[in-house]
Amino acid sequence: MTRRAVVKGVGHYLPERVVPNSEFEKTVDTSDAWIKSRSGIERRHFAAPGQTTSDLATRAAQNALKMAGMEADDIDAIVLATSTADLTFPSAATMVQHAIGNTRGFAFDVQAVCAGFVFALSTANAMISSGQANRVLVIGAETFSRIMDWTDRSTCVLFGDGAGALILEGQEGDGTAADRGILSTDLNSDGRYRDLLYVDGGVSTQNTGMLRMEGKEVFRHAVEKLAKTAHTALEKVGLDADDVTWVVPHQANIRIIQSTAKRLGVEMDRVIVTVQDHGNTSAASIPLALSVAVEQGKIKQGDIVVTEAIGGGLAWGAVVIRW
Repeated sequence: MTRRAVVKGVGHYLPERVVPNSEFEKTVDTSDAWIKSRSGIERRHFAAPGQTTSDLATRAAQNALKMAGMEADDIDAIVLATSTADLTFPSAATMVQHAIGNTRGFAFDVQAVCAGFVFALSTANAMISSGQANRVLVIGAETFSRIMDWTDRSTCVLFGDGAGALILEGQEGDGTAADRGILSTDLNSDGRYRDLLYVDGGVSTQNTGMLRMEGKEVFRHAVEKLAKTAHTALEKVGLDADDVTWVVPHQANIRIIQSTAKRLGVEMDRVIVTVQDHGNTSAASIPLALSVAVEQGKIKQGDIVVTEAIGGGLAWGAVVIRW
């Protein structure tokens, strides 16, 4: 018997303010057509003044708990993936823990930028597989609107705010690809590429900083590395692209999503795409897309779902789940 981390519920939350592409035409040299043609993005959500990452994460967590039919104290651990936590410390996860009323578990943040949710899922899976926890709330939440350079048209039009959450529960399986739950994970990073996508500030530099990106280089690495990590994760459990029901990629850029799907050998009608509505929400993008796809009736129990993401570091990885 093999202990598997099975999905029991998902949920998401988006701030009320919707920002269409046309809004950027007032402040930078860009247009709705330019943004859509290069990214596929049509709109995104921005957090309200005073609304923090933990606020968004809390709402997503509450929605996931509701779907799972669980109470906050049914949760043993909370893993929150974010690069835009409310404070330097304590973790945003502990703030969510308090906000939802969880008094018996433990909580911590994971930081792997846009790949954060994949890393958080892998961490939660390891805790459940080892018996350290039975029910884990995994959240991706970001307020990237707080670290944008609003004069840089190549980056400020791409990102949005939001949160998504997923609840995993330990169940016994046979140790085959027929089991429900997380079947395999593949994580990678290479610090040589840190200057391709980073924030030019931080606590020890005493400067908040803004996001900087070498778009063409990030695109090249993304397509190559995302397809490879997805293939690797599938191979670990004896599956291939033909076995995949849905690919749920990091929602960064429609051209990256299309190119990666082509390399992976998956038609676009088996790819969940939400980038047009949310923009790039970094660690929140995969759980947001998962929750939307479940809400729309696309992802169903028994489906093979592959998630893959790449972010600053560079850090990248994939997770294979039987829903």
